[in-house]
Amino acid sequence: MNRRNRNGRRGGAAAAALLSAFLLQGCIEAMVVGGATGAFVAADRRQPEVVAGDERVGLTALARIGNRFGDNTHVNVTSYNYNVLLTGEVPDAKAKSEIERIVLQIPQAKGAVNELQVAGPATLTSRGNDTYLTGRVKGAFVTENKFQANHVKVVTESGVVYLLGLVTHKEADDATAIARSIGGVKKVVRIFEYLTQAPK
Repeated sequence: MNRRNRNGRRGGAAAAALLSAFLLQGCIEAMVVGGATGAFVAADRRQPEVVAGDERVGLTALARIGNRFGDNTHVNVTSYNYNVLLTGEVPDAKAKSEIERIVLQIPQAKGAVNELQVAGPATLTSRGNDTYLTGRVKGAFVTENKFQANHVKVVTESGVVYLLGLVTHKEADDATAIARSIGGVKKVVRIFEYLTQAPK
């Protein structure tokens, strides 16, 4: 589950337009993802109640962050199997720490990976590029066909790609190598939970 606070939602139409421009330039990987999405939904390794729980954690976190900080932050919340990734920009270190505390006060949240940056809000161009990179990484997962692509959640912030999921070590290594091969990706950060073997 990946959500943005109110400030992060501003300019969504402009970012979508920017992404469309990228796609028109022939980025076939992103289009492959769109065509395959329906087939992925049923294969999530999380239990259905956990998928719904991740959604609730994200919504709860954003509501509490919004109540505390209003539009003074740009925070993305991604909950996967109740592990919460925080990305985006905040005005100072105090806000960064407080947002993490807010998330950890949610009963279902098992832990938080705090990747918030003390910086001004990302530009629409930067956010559009992140969306583009996410699409390229997901598309490459499909094209390479080394694992089921929807087993790995992809989040991109300022060119840094975060990978989440319930995966084997081989799947993690394959996903990391593929993500690193995409032009424009600055760094790949693994936030996986590891399985001893892939479920049948």
